[in-house]
Amino acid sequence: MLPLGLRLFRALHRDAEDPGQPDWPARPAGRVAWLHAPAPQAARGLGPLACGLTERGLVDAVVVTCPGLGDCPGGHTIAPPPDRAAAVAAFFDHWRPDLGIWADGVLRPVLLHMAAERGVPMLLVDGRAPDLPGPRWCHRLMPGIMRPFRQVLVQDPVAQRLFHRAGAPSGIIQVTGPLEVPSRIQPVNEPERAALARTLGTRPVWLAVGVPEAEDDTIAAAHLSALRSAHRLLLVLVPDSPARADALAERLNGEFGLECARRSLDEEPGEETQVYLADTEGEMGLWYRLAPMTWCGGTLSGPGPLRHPFEAAAMGSAIIHGPETGTETENFARLRRAGGSRLVRVPADLGEAVGDLLAADRCARLAQAAWGVASAGADATNLALDLAADLLRAPKA
Repeated sequence: MLPLGLRLFRALHRDAEDPGQPDWPARPAGRVAWLHAPAPQAARGLGPLACGLTERGLVDAVVVTCPGLGDCPGGHTIAPPPDRAAAVAAFFDHWRPDLGIWADGVLRPVLLHMAAERGVPMLLVDGRAPDLPGPRWCHRLMPGIMRPFRQVLVQDPVAQRLFHRAGAPSGIIQVTGPLEVPSRIQPVNEPERAALARTLGTRPVWLAVGVPEAEDDTIAAAHLSALRSAHRLLLVLVPDSPARADALAERLNGEFGLECARRSLDEEPGEETQVYLADTEGEMGLWYRLAPMTWCGGTLSGPGPLRHPFEAAAMGSAIIHGPETGTETENFARLRRAGGSRLVRVPADLGEAVGDLLAADRCARLAQAAWGVASAGADATNLALDLAADLLRAPKA
């Protein structure tokens, strides 16, 4: 018999008219792993996990269910079925998953109950907090909601307590931190890097990436301020669009009196060059490698960063940013907690921050901490893969 809480949940969410069979591709032959996340942000760690499952030969294919997720490296992405009995049954009848891996903590009662009924071994990863839909009184009537999970990997001790309170036995919960995010390392043309490094010699360099027009004045003023204490300092400026390069170069040279050279015109950053305008596509790795510190454009006078902060971190560049973190709030918070970034709250403070990080030891500490955050998660991902292998070897419950 269905648990009382689940019966009430189904009564509150009665099946609507059958929409018919979804337009799913045929199930691949062999073993199939099913990965689920409640939202694209929660699915970030599933790419390395999906690739690991197939690279290790644990499964033959991976299907990922996540609303609004455009793509997941290593897996075929589809929309999850509605949490209704008929839709969920059709999902399991079609895909017949050999393994289920659930990211984050948004729990769907019907989907989880049917996974347990069908004997699908389940693993929860990247757990932050259990979250059940519907009224609270209904939650108390579903004490077995965590029953399908054989192992629960959570991000921190707070999450550990919350999942235990939700019904997960303490013996199956492990604090692992977050899963590995997809690699942010950008390609580098090594001959170009070596040539530019020879040209620059011992000159100090800082980088501003994805700079919107609203931040142009701030970046120029910060560079002028930092030049007072380091007259050979070079700014490599990557605007949000190469189409702005003509007007931007004119302003830098004229209004601000900064000697500017442009990458798109094959100009070299000579000894007199104060701003090198990187107005080309596909060379971000080159600039990250050359600059020990990076300003994340869009975080002061924009909607948030126009480049992912882990790009700079993964390439060994220290990070400076403003308070507008947009969709990357959690990642910037991780960087700050680890001492891997410098927060600038007002435009007037950016020049001081750049000047402060010209001290090699301070910049190196920031860069090392940022790299640690960007490269973290590999252990959690490898543990999840080891546990997945164990679950696939074990007989179905």
